Amino acid sequence: MVTIEQLRYGVELECGGQTRETVAHAVQSVVGGTIRHIGGAPYDAWCVTAPDGREWRVVADSSLSAYEPDKRTEVVTPILTWDDLPTVQEIVRALRRAKCSVNGQAGLHVHVGSELFTGKTLAILAKQVYANEELIFHAFAVSEERKARYTKPLDPTFITRLERRRPATRGAFFQCWYNAKQYQPTRYHASRYTLINFNSTALRDTIEFRSYTPEGLHAGKIKAAIVFSLALCARALNSKAASAKKKAYDPASAKYDFRVALILALNLSGPEHKHTRRHLLERMPGDAAFKYKERRPQRAAVKKTEETTGAGAETLQPSC
Repeated sequence: MVTIEQLRYGVELECGGQTRETVAHAVQSVVGGTIRHIGGAPYDAWCVTAPDGREWRVVADSSLSAYEPDKRTEVVTPILTWDDLPTVQEIVRALRRAKCSVNGQAGLHVHVGSELFTGKTLAILAKQVYANEELIFHAFAVSEERKARYTKPLDPTFITRLERRRPATRGAFFQCWYNAKQYQPTRYHASRYTLINFNSTALRDTIEFRSYTPEGLHAGKIKAAIVFSLALCARALNSKAASAKKKAYDPASAKYDFRVALILALNLSGPEHKHTRRHLLERMPGDAAFKYKERRPQRAAVKKTEETTGAGAETLQPSC
C-alpha cells in the first residue's frame, strides 16, 4: 500500500509585490545556503542553493500582469518529500514577512512524482478527479475566469476514451490524453491548462494539480493543498478501479459530500490531518456530519439539578 508520506512532490508558487532578489533572500532566510543571479530572458532567474545541494529557483512569471515586470515572481522548489512540508510552510511565512502579495492571477501548482503510476492507475486518477471535479472547484474557490483559462475542467471526451480503451500502459494513456497515436509532449502544449495536467506527466514525469491559489500566503492552506494532491495520488495508486460518474454540487450537502468523497476516501480523517480537513472544508456549505442539515437530530434539553444541596431543578438549558 502506497502512503502519502512515500510520494515525492514539488511546488510552484506565484507571488508579486517584491523584486525577485527580495524573494530569493526570503527563501534563503529559511533554507540557508548561497544566492546567485543567473539572469537571462525570459525568466531572469535567481537560484538559492541550500546546504544540502538542492536548488530553489526564483523566476519571472509573465502571467502576473497586474504587477510591475520586476515583481512578477514564481518560486520553484526542488524535489521535496513529506519531511520538507514544514520548510515549505516557513518559506511561505518568510514571503509574507517580506511583504510579498498575491492576487486573483496568482496560482499554486503542485507536482507529484508519477514514477509509481502505470497507464491503469493514471486512468483511475483521472476518473476519480473528474468525478469529484465540481466539489474540488468549489472547495478551492476556482473562479470562472481561471476555469476558462488556466484551470479548465477535464475534457469529457478524454474520460470517454479512457473508459472505452482501458489503457494498461502509460503510452496508451497518453494516446488518450492527446487523442493521437503519435504524440509529442511540449512544455507549452495547450492541454496543460487543466485541473490536472497530464502533459506534465508525459514531459517531466510529474502529475500537476492546478486548482489551487496561494491563499493570501497562508502556510496552513498551502500545506492542505499539497497534502490533498498527495492523497489523491495515493488513493489512485491503491485503487483497482474507479467510476467516472460525476457528483453534482449541492450547496445543501456540499460539506458532507466532500467529507465522504474526498476526506474519508483519501484517508485524511486522522488527528494529524485536523488542520488540513478544516482548510479543505471551510468554503463548503452544509453540515459535515449530516447530508441535510435539517435532519440533524436536536440534542435533548438537559435538566440540571443541584444534587449537593437538593435545591431542586434549574431552568432547562439545551446542551451545546
